[in-house]
Amino acid sequence: MPKVGVVLSGCGAQDGAEIHESVIALLALDRAGADVTIMAPDMNQFHVINHLTDEEMDTSRNILIESARIARGNVVDVATVTGDELDALVFPGGTGMAKNIFDYAMAGAECTIINDVQRLTMEILEAGKPLGAICIAPVMVAKILQKMGRNGKVTGGCNEDISNDIQTMGIETESVGPGDIVIDEKNKIVTTPAYVEAQSIKEAAEGIEKLVDKVLEMIQA
Repeated sequence: MPKVGVVLSGCGAQDGAEIHESVIALLALDRAGADVTIMAPDMNQFHVINHLTDEEMDTSRNILIESARIARGNVVDVATVTGDELDALVFPGGTGMAKNIFDYAMAGAECTIINDVQRLTMEILEAGKPLGAICIAPVMVAKILQKMGRNGKVTGGCNEDISNDIQTMGIETESVGPGDIVIDEKNKIVTTPAYVEAQSIKEAAEGIEKLVDKVLEMIQA
C-alpha cells in the first residue's frame, strides 16, 4: 500500500486549501488504496476571508485546525513528517496556498516557502519520489526546483502571468487545460491547473484524477 502525503493549507479557496481540489485528490487516493497522511503547518494563516462577500475578516485562524475540517480531524503537523515516511507527496492548491504555504500572492516570482514544507518537498525530490502539484502549487514546486539548482517542467495552465513567473525561475512551462496533466519524468513531478483554468468541479476532477493515477504509477516505476 503506497504511503502518500497530502499537504493542506487551511480550508477555503481564498484563504486556505481549495476544498474541491483537496477532496477530489483525497478521494482518488483512497479509491486507489493509498495510505494517506494529511498534514498542514501549525501556524496562523495569512488572513481570513468571508467567502460569501470576498471581504477580509478581523480575526485569525490556525492552518492546522482549519485543515482538520477537510481531514475530519485526521491531520498532523507537517513539521513532524519526513520524506522517509512517504512514497509520494501531493499538494492541492487554492489562492490561500499562495498566502499560507508560500507567499506568491504577495511576492510573485520572488516568493518564499515556509521552512517545513520546503524541507519535506526537497526530501521527496532528492529521494527521487513522485510529487503531484495542483492549481497554484506548481509555482511553489518551480521555486523549490530553482533553489535546488534543477531544471524541470510544470504547468501554469494557460495563464500567461503565472507561466512567465515560473519561467523567470528557470523552469519550463507547458500550457494545458484543466483536464490534462504535465509530466516531468526526470524529476517525477506531475502537475495540473485545476481551478486556474477549470470552470466546474467536473473539469477540475478530470485533471486531478489523472494526476493521482500518474503519481501512483510513478511509485511503482
